[in-house]
Amino acid sequence: MTNGHSAVVTGLGAWLPPRIVSNDELSERLDTSDEWIRTRTGIRERRIADPDTSTVDMAVHAGGNALRSAGSDVVDALVLATATPDHLCPASAPQVAAALGLSGIPAFDVNAVCSGFVYALATAGGLIAGGTAERVLVIGADAFSRYCDPADRSTVPIFGDGAGAVVLRAGSAEEPGALGPFDLHSQGELADLLIVPAGGAKRRASDDPHDHYVTMQGTTVFRHACARMAESAKAVLERAGLEVGEVDRFVGHQANLRILLATAKQLGLPEERVVVNIGHTGNTSAASIPLALADACADGSLLPGHRVLLTAFGAGLTWGSTVLTWPDVKPGQAD
Repeated sequence: MTNGHSAVVTGLGAWLPPRIVSNDELSERLDTSDEWIRTRTGIRERRIADPDTSTVDMAVHAGGNALRSAGSDVVDALVLATATPDHLCPASAPQVAAALGLSGIPAFDVNAVCSGFVYALATAGGLIAGGTAERVLVIGADAFSRYCDPADRSTVPIFGDGAGAVVLRAGSAEEPGALGPFDLHSQGELADLLIVPAGGAKRRASDDPHDHYVTMQGTTVFRHACARMAESAKAVLERAGLEVGEVDRFVGHQANLRILLATAKQLGLPEERVVVNIGHTGNTSAASIPLALADACADGSLLPGHRVLLTAFGAGLTWGSTVLTWPDVKPGQAD
C-alpha cells in the first residue's frame, strides 16, 4: 500500500578530494601519456583521496552539503550507494548518519557499483512512496582508486574518488524535481567482466596481490555499456511518455567520454545536450551522476525546467535509468 507520494529532489551536494592527479603525473610512472589517456577516455585529471580520507569521510562531506542545499538537516532515512565501503562489515551508511548527527534513522548501503546511485534513488523513492519516510538522504560515494593496481595503465587513469548526494522529499508527481519511472536491470552471468576477484566470502584472500585489485575487460564492457544504457534510456522515456527530442540534458554515468557520446548518438541526442565532467573527475563510480549534476548546475548548463535523463551502467552487470524535470535547486556549500 502506497501513500501516493513521489520522491522529489530538494537538495544537492558534492565533494571531491583536494588532491589533483594529472595525466602527466601518471605518465611519470606508467607506460602511458596525456594524449593516450585523453583520446581513449576524455579524462585530463582525477581527484584522489588521501590515505586518511575514507569513503565514509567523503560521503559525510557530500551529504552535509546536500542537507545545506535542502535547507534542513532533518531526514528519515539514509541510503548510501558505494562499492568501496570502509569495511566489509558493518555497512558504512550508519557511520555516515552518525557523523551527520542523524544517529537513530535507518541507514544502509546499496552496492550496484557504477549504477549504484540510480539504484539508490529507486530505493529511496520506494521508502517515500510506501510511507516509510518523508525525507531521504541519498549519497553516492566511492574511493575506487584504492582498488586499482598501481602498475595497471588500463584502470589507474580511469578511476577517481569523490561523493555526491541529493535530498529527496515526499511530494507530487507533477512538480519539478519529482523522479519519474525507473528502468533497472542486471546480468550476473557477466560478472567477471569487471570484478575484484578476492576479498569477499568466495575468496577471502589470495596469495596473488592482483586478485585484490579491480580487473576489467574494457572492450567488452564498452560495448555492453553503450547498448544497455541506450536500451534503458529508451525504455524509461517510453514509460514516462516522453520523446527523445524532449530531453534537455542527458546525464549518463561518467565512465568514458566515448561511451557517453556513443550512447547519446544511439539515442539521437545532440552532443550539446550531454552533460560531461569526466575530464576533471575521472570515473567516480556511484558518485558520478550526482557530481555531474552539481557541476552542470554550477556552470549554468543545467537549469530549472530542464527535462533530465539519468542513465548508468556498472559492474554486476547492472544498469538503469530515470527521468525528472530539474527543480530550482543548487549545490550546497560547506560552512
